Amino acid sequence: MENMEQNTENILRIQYQSTRYELPYTLIRSNRRSCAISITPDGQITLRVPIDITGQEIERLLTKKRHWIITKYLEMQEHAKNRPVSDLTDTQRIALEKRYIAAAKDYFPKRAAYYSQFTGGSYNRITVRDQKTRWGSCSAKGTLSFNWRLMLAPPAILDYVVVHELCHLIHMNHSAAFWQKVESVYPDYRAARKWLKDHGQELVL
Repeated sequence: MENMEQNTENILRIQYQSTRYELPYTLIRSNRRSCAISITPDGQITLRVPIDITGQEIERLLTKKRHWIITKYLEMQEHAKNRPVSDLTDTQRIALEKRYIAAAKDYFPKRAAYYSQFTGGSYNRITVRDQKTRWGSCSAKGTLSFNWRLMLAPPAILDYVVVHELCHLIHMNHSAAFWQKVESVYPDYRAARKWLKDHGQELVL
């Protein structure tokens, strides 16, 4: 089935600690079953919903998630203020990114091949991308995708993401069985998840 998307730009108004915020967000309707809210390190808010969801259901979801949205948004703003300013020129940054991407295309397949002997399952191919909201993904067709910016993280963190996506070949969800599988291969996965949450926004050039 073709995955048709409908994108619209909207404003979310939130009153928080005596300050009124007007936060732009992108609403994406597609052939999905669940709702998801994401906020990128630069503060871009995206709400992904099933294509047939009603406006009232969207409003209820946003009302329920308002506190999480505003606290996460302000957290990202604070991280952005404290982020070191790069002295790279645009030309230097583009050249460096190309080198990291080339290295990632060589490195991720090696780590996936190593860990797949412990996770089981089989994948068809591996792609390297510059994703804004994900460190990795696993498609139903067995394609593993990884964010090249993980090359800027400690190797153990990159390995966790590889294991995470490989385990989705066995469990295409985040059930208890999925996390048990992850832990059986990567026992310290909780620390790796926390590191990405705390430092993921720092993985920039």
